[in-house]
Amino acid sequence: MTTMQDREKAFEAKFALDEELRFKALARRNRLLGLWAAGLLKKADPEAYARDVIVADIEEAGHDDVVRKILADFNAAGVTQSEADIRLRMLEFLAQAVEQVQSS
Repeated sequence: MTTMQDREKAFEAKFALDEELRFKALARRNRLLGLWAAGLLKKADPEAYARDVIVADIEEAGHDDVVRKILADFNAAGVTQSEADIRLRMLEFLAQAVEQVQSS
């Protein structure tokens, strides 16, 4: 019976590690996305804006809340970027974030 318990604990530990890495990668992706958007918006404090983007992702499940925030900020500032452009950047930054998290 201890073999099964050991196996169960190992699966639980791997799941917890995978979830932690996923969370870190998504937070890093949102930071990179926020820095990119801050550059287009000509924000005086890009890091503060990136933090706002990270916080926006907590509002609801999924990534739509981040897209809505950035798109609304772009529209308010007259920056010409579509929702598709933002989602494409999200994918690019996610790939970068995963590489960074895995290498750290």
